[in-house]
Amino acid sequence: MVNRSHTTIANRRGFSSFEIHLTTAVQHIAVAGNIGAGKTTLVNRLSDHFGWRPLFESVDDNPYLEDFYEDMHQWAFPLQVYFLNSRFNQAMDIRSSDLTIIQDRTIFEDAHIFARNLYEGKYLSQRDYDNYLGLFKSMSSLVQPPDLLIYLKASVPTLMDHISERGRDYEETISIGYLESLNRMYEDWIRSYTHGKLLIIPVDQIDFVKRPDDWGYVLERVNRELFGLF
Repeated sequence: MVNRSHTTIANRRGFSSFEIHLTTAVQHIAVAGNIGAGKTTLVNRLSDHFGWRPLFESVDDNPYLEDFYEDMHQWAFPLQVYFLNSRFNQAMDIRSSDLTIIQDRTIFEDAHIFARNLYEGKYLSQRDYDNYLGLFKSMSSLVQPPDLLIYLKASVPTLMDHISERGRDYEETISIGYLESLNRMYEDWIRSYTHGKLLIIPVDQIDFVKRPDDWGYVLERVNRELFGLF
């Protein structure tokens, strides 16, 4: 693990490793993006590279997810409350930690993207949506935004390719229309994002897993935003 006073960065384009002493503590980096954008992969790679502690959203142990994709009307509200509670607990862990943490998706996406999309799609009733927003308002007043938000911007065909490649059974029923709607709301949210530093990575144009130069590009951008390098 790395503490918040300094870190070692190895430039992947031929420069040797060197020490950087931070003038401003970096505690929280978050990766945002639609289903299949590559958030978990990027969190894993950046946490390995910088020595940050990763925090992932609850997927494999989520008791509602499979039921939700089978019947979105019935399970939309309990699913969203589950995610809200899970990410609020993560936010409290981040706040109390003295480590630098990188998080897979934020509590803000739960409200501004997923709950809104379910409400506008008539999967959440007005009563449930109002109840959810009340919970979110109470919780978010205690949550600090990340020092850097990394948004993975991807088109629906790219998302569908990624979803197909990872082969999760419960994701087979995700429709193109659902992903398109989420993408529109992500774009709305990102255009109005003012909570802190924002880095947009164009996933359609780069492959940071298979192409070393693209991975170097991502590292350069992160270094520049966090440490003022390059």
